[in-house]
Amino acid sequence: MFDAKKIDELASKFSDAIPPGAKAFQADIQEQFKQVLQSAISKLDLVTREEFDTQTKVLSKTRQKIDDLEKTVAALEEKIR
Repeated sequence: MFDAKKIDELASKFSDAIPPGAKAFQADIQEQFKQVLQSAISKLDLVTREEFDTQTKVLSKTRQKIDDLEKTVAALEEKIR
């Protein structure tokens, strides 16, 4: 869902901001940052760009069909009157 490389980069940036006295724990802290980021991102209920684009196309086709059906209904209503 979310690029693992981006999560690694963010975790690395967070761990680089650790004070010098805590650098001995940097690897552990970086892994914990990574886990926290993955957990937070998974709760966001995100979709991939591909899924989004697919749904956008489906919605566009559906809108077109609705427009066509509305025109057909309007024409039939005109015939009835």
